[in-house]
Amino acid sequence: MIQLTPRAANQVRTMRAEASAPASSLRLFIETGGCSGMQYGMSFDEAKPDDRAFESEGVPIVVDPKSLEHLDGTTVDFDDGLHGKGFEIKNPNAHTTCGCGKSFN
Repeated sequence: MIQLTPRAANQVRTMRAEASAPASSLRLFIETGGCSGMQYGMSFDEAKPDDRAFESEGVPIVVDPKSLEHLDGTTVDFDDGLHGKGFEIKNPNAHTTCGCGKSFN
């Protein structure tokens, strides 16, 4: 299961409304790269047949099966304060993370 905090959900709704062709779901995924070997990605997309679908704070979320192995139990927050980092991924499956918060192992 993937969860969004209320702040993250509000930011996703704002971004989706501003997109020129807003897709119905937030896609969370993992790809190779970053400082620690794997990095997080987010986009707006339509669900594919093998995706796992969730809803959190009223926002539909889709995740492919391979990414879900690494993301299950993750919470996504959004920090827009003075030193805000933007979206913050709190992943209980990450063994190590880099300082940027966008990659993990």
